Amino acid sequence: MARREAKVAQAAEINCQFETSAARYTDCPEPGGPEVAFVGRSNAGKSSTLNRIARARVARVSKTPGRTQLINFFAVPGGGRLVDLPGYGYARTAKSKRASWGSAIDAYLNGREVLTLAVIVMDMRHPLMPHDEAMIDWCTASGTAALVILNKADKLKQGERAKTLRAVSTALEERATVLPFSAQTGFGSNRVLEVIRTALATEV
Repeated sequence: MARREAKVAQAAEINCQFETSAARYTDCPEPGGPEVAFVGRSNAGKSSTLNRIARARVARVSKTPGRTQLINFFAVPGGGRLVDLPGYGYARTAKSKRASWGSAIDAYLNGREVLTLAVIVMDMRHPLMPHDEAMIDWCTASGTAALVILNKADKLKQGERAKTLRAVSTALEERATVLPFSAQTGFGSNRVLEVIRTALATEV
């Protein structure tokens, strides 16, 4: 792992603070600048990724998949928001509850015109699961920019990381920007932050 990059990443961050939560799309705050939404399979490390990027515990993290049950909005100084969406896929909760999350996510993705970037967090050891591919397909169809973060890169050796990165990049062609990342160590943070900052500066 590149220790130097991890150290540099610690000085980089996107300052934000919790604004509000929404159980339904109709509860979402009024649009106010570009939004970057974090999506991903339950337990891929989505909330941990957001915390690393903000360099603060702004999103609740749990070892139990599916603990993010609301759409959480975090205001960025100067305008724009980071948005933490409920995880898709497996979650230890009632089927009816999971269905409501899905409805809220669909409504947000399809109705939020200020969404400028979808950050799709995947476990680098298990990338491109069916729900991940469906999310990529949605971004392509809707014309929404997509950033694929291959999280937990620290769990793989350098050769395995490079092989997985090539495989995912080839599979997605030019439909998404693909970057290796580690929420635990900060590996890859600088490049991820650059893409997100660009999206937050987009006019909507």
